[in-house]
Amino acid sequence: MTRSMPTVDAVIKMGGALLRQPGTLERVVRAVEDAASRYHLVVVPGGGPFADAVRTIDHDAGLPDDAAHWMAILGMEQCAHLLTTCMEGAQLVERPEEIRGAIEAGHLPVLAPYQWLRSADPLPHVWEVTSDSIAAWVAGELRARMLVLIKPAAALLADLVDPYFPRALPPRVRAVPIAAAAVDELPAVLARNQEPR
Repeated sequence: MTRSMPTVDAVIKMGGALLRQPGTLERVVRAVEDAASRYHLVVVPGGGPFADAVRTIDHDAGLPDDAAHWMAILGMEQCAHLLTTCMEGAQLVERPEEIRGAIEAGHLPVLAPYQWLRSADPLPHVWEVTSDSIAAWVAGELRARMLVLIKPAAALLADLVDPYFPRALPPRVRAVPIAAAAVDELPAVLARNQEPR
């Protein structure tokens, strides 16, 4: 008999652009760590400067779409390794079953998504699909109640995400953007949508 996956209360997408603002990453990390003490969370990183390097190479050299797609996802892997070193209690995970184990052990799973995405290959290989759509897909696969997108600045959700995002987000998952400057609101946002464990 297979063990069921623990309920994932929320997927937290931490945009790679947070790395560009001095002090911002540390503040966001502390807020997510605090929330993880009360909720089952999974962190999905953005690609940040690593994905930007792929965009630059693609612009200059013209990469095949498949190569650009997987290289950008490897940029997310690099951010996942970085976040795991910054976050207390974080555990790098690559597949859904590792997420279950990390949550059961009381750790905060940080997803390095390459292996999972490579085996499932659920999304188009185009620049209109970014880590936001990947986080939306992950939230659906994990049956999370919500997806919180932590962004450098406040704006309407439609102005913050990639064009593919509305197709990647399952109807049952609520997407909520939070500006990094307002990340202290994270516990309140989570509390409005589910009960703490």
